[in-house]
Amino acid sequence: MTALSFTDLLRRPLLWLAFGFGAGLSPRAPGTAGTLVAVPVYLLIQDWSPMAYAALLLLTFAAGVYLCHRSAAILGVHDHPGIVWDEMVGLWITLFLAPSGWVWLLLGFVLFRFFDIVKPWPISWLDKNVHGGLGIMVDDVLAGIFAFLCLQLLAWGWNL
Repeated sequence: MTALSFTDLLRRPLLWLAFGFGAGLSPRAPGTAGTLVAVPVYLLIQDWSPMAYAALLLLTFAAGVYLCHRSAAILGVHDHPGIVWDEMVGLWITLFLAPSGWVWLLLGFVLFRFFDIVKPWPISWLDKNVHGGLGIMVDDVLAGIFAFLCLQLLAWGWNL
């Protein structure tokens, strides 16, 4: 069962979440579509305290390990391209403590997609060598951390 419809996702709430509320069904660039779906959620949480935001990151990561593991098992595909929960969490990591404004949001989005697509070492190593739900999540988490560090350096340099 790898070809899915939106109705299929609605019948299985776990897949609906893992597929980013349906964004993973995009015929082109489902990872980018999933990252786009993360933007409205970010806009709702961007003003949370750093502790609350970090707690949400931990919660969505832990939930993602489970969601991605179960979804991969249901679909019979280790890292089905439609599973985009990992991209959503990766963007939220990228934008943690980001300065407010659309420029920073766009820059964070581009940086995250860059690291997620290019997968420089050690992201590529993790992508190939860690399996299960953790394996699906960990490369995007690290891409988010790399993009977060770049965004923070840019923000710091901007304020000099």
